Amino acid sequence: MDRRDLADLLVFEAVAEAGSFTRAAARLGRAQSGLSHIVAELEARLGVALLARTTRSVRLTEDGQRLLDQVSPALRQISSGLDQVKSGGDEITGKVRLSMTEDAAVRILVPVLPEFLKAHPAVKVDIRVDDRLSNIVAEGFDAGIRYGSHLEMDMIALPLGQDLKAVIVGSPVYFAKRGLPKSLKDLSEHECINIRTQSHDDVFLWRFRSGDRTIDLPVPGRVLVNGTQTILSAALAGLGLAYTFAPLVSEHISAGRLDCCLDEFCPTWPGYHLYYPSRRQKSKALDALISHLRSNLQNAPPIHG
Repeated sequence: MDRRDLADLLVFEAVAEAGSFTRAAARLGRAQSGLSHIVAELEARLGVALLARTTRSVRLTEDGQRLLDQVSPALRQISSGLDQVKSGGDEITGKVRLSMTEDAAVRILVPVLPEFLKAHPAVKVDIRVDDRLSNIVAEGFDAGIRYGSHLEMDMIALPLGQDLKAVIVGSPVYFAKRGLPKSLKDLSEHECINIRTQSHDDVFLWRFRSGDRTIDLPVPGRVLVNGTQTILSAALAGLGLAYTFAPLVSEHISAGRLDCCLDEFCPTWPGYHLYYPSRRQKSKALDALISHLRSNLQNAPPIHG
């Protein structure tokens, strides 16, 4: 093996995962032109094109994909081995970078972090809260937590809890003024709090079940929001009906601050999953966090809604 190959393969992996020389250069703290030169020299030594370049992005060629699949696990293992040597061998060290929604952070991750960090004092956890569906590979995250229906392609996904029942809720004040919808057609006569999806910048269609049919329904409304907590606040303020999940509003329903309607049409959605790239070997820090999460969730009492 040429002595330059290992360093050049690390650059190639960074560019391939970022999908851009610019993003890879920012992540590595190096000049974009230097990375382009390194990959070009690697391609010349191997005698194959690894990346197909355009003015806006790069994508893997067939040879490039095959090489990445072969070398990524080895590169991650080398990195993990170096970390262990630095830390004295057995202690788990490193940083885990995670992308997730605010609700996932508050409900799933934060409650288990105190014990995890106490057990692993050399591990750091970097959390980015974002309702937008991130490309965790391109943006340099180790893993993400999202609903099972919103996972990226080519990922290993591990369930972190039970499935979630959808609910339509409104405040007693709202129902006193507008009445209770009895059918899906009745929604056309109501104010609905619409949800803008940050991933695609479009309006979420409310999903229902009628017999064996799935119905994705556009609903009327003058309020459009893009955050879970804002949706809940708007419903509590009497601004209209909200589409959400039972565990998020169970306390408000029990306290009489919100009421449900159209329960017979509301489906169950896949619950939260932790996901990470299938072609990338997990770091020991991420592996330890996954084990801690699953252990705590298995022992937790069920959430009723």
